[in-house]
Amino acid sequence: MKRLPLMSLLLILTLIIAACGASEPAPTAVPTAVPAPTEVPMAAETANTIVDIAVNDGRFNTLVAAVTAAGLVETLSGEGPFTVFAPTDDAFAALPEGTLDALLQDPEGSLKDILLYHVVSGKVMAADVVGLSAAPTVGGEEIAVSLNGDQVLLNGSTAVIITDIEASNGVIHVIDSVLLPPSMTAAAEESMPLPSIAEIAVADGNFTTLVAALQAAGLVETLSGEGSFTVFAPTDDAFAALPAGTVESLLQDPQGALTNILLYHVSDGVLLAADVAGMDSITTLNGTNIPVRIEGGNVILNDNVMISATDIMASNGVVHVIDAVLIPAN
Repeated sequence: MKRLPLMSLLLILTLIIAACGASEPAPTAVPTAVPAPTEVPMAAETANTIVDIAVNDGRFNTLVAAVTAAGLVETLSGEGPFTVFAPTDDAFAALPEGTLDALLQDPEGSLKDILLYHVVSGKVMAADVVGLSAAPTVGGEEIAVSLNGDQVLLNGSTAVIITDIEASNGVIHVIDSVLLPPSMTAAAEESMPLPSIAEIAVADGNFTTLVAALQAAGLVETLSGEGSFTVFAPTDDAFAALPAGTVESLLQDPQGALTNILLYHVSDGVLLAADVAGMDSITTLNGTNIPVRIEGGNVILNDNVMISATDIMASNGVVHVIDAVLIPAN
């Protein structure tokens, strides 16, 4: 084999080395710093306090206005827990005319007392309420609790119509009338003058025949006066049970038989039910006595007339309702 000349070999090596040196390595990419992910804060839970529910519901506008006026919004938006018996707007509207306006003029007094009487400390669910006989309120007085079938009644007449509306700080039960603290009710009754016996008979609606008879006999003024009387008042049904034509006949003789019968239903002085039950007879204003006996827990007059309602107090005495007309022996 022919040898390449030395110079040619050196030239080839030089070219190879030069070619290798001319190719510089590509610069290494410097990684760009990636920022740490930013934590997105979780949205705070939407508040759902008792006040929030009342405001958003739409049926408690008057309650919200009252709570605001009494300065109780912050309290009922606090941690609690509370149980609120919430009257609807219709419940407030059923109050006597002018009552709400008068309460709003005394927000730190009577209004606040009434509102706090609707609040019980703690979360008392419907299942718990039905097991109570009374619920102490944050106002310091108790709400009486009773059952009428499946219906829960507060203070004997206010119905719980919707239950267990849960809030973040307690629970709401909806009621159909405004609750009044017993102390306030008692004070109102004491300050309110009682009607007379005649006024009670006129206003009741069950004594229209008795009222007509009293008017015909000229006894309305007597039973509206200052005297102290006990009246055994027959209902319209009692008069209707008399033989046909009896009432019409009596009204034709108002100063005679009619007056005699009416006075037989009236006794001088106040005889409460407990007094009557302990008597053998009652002296009446017509001068004769009504025999009294007890049968099966009922008070019976004249052997066949039952007292069906007792102790209706009047400014001038007391009324007991009877189921038949008393007829004197004479």
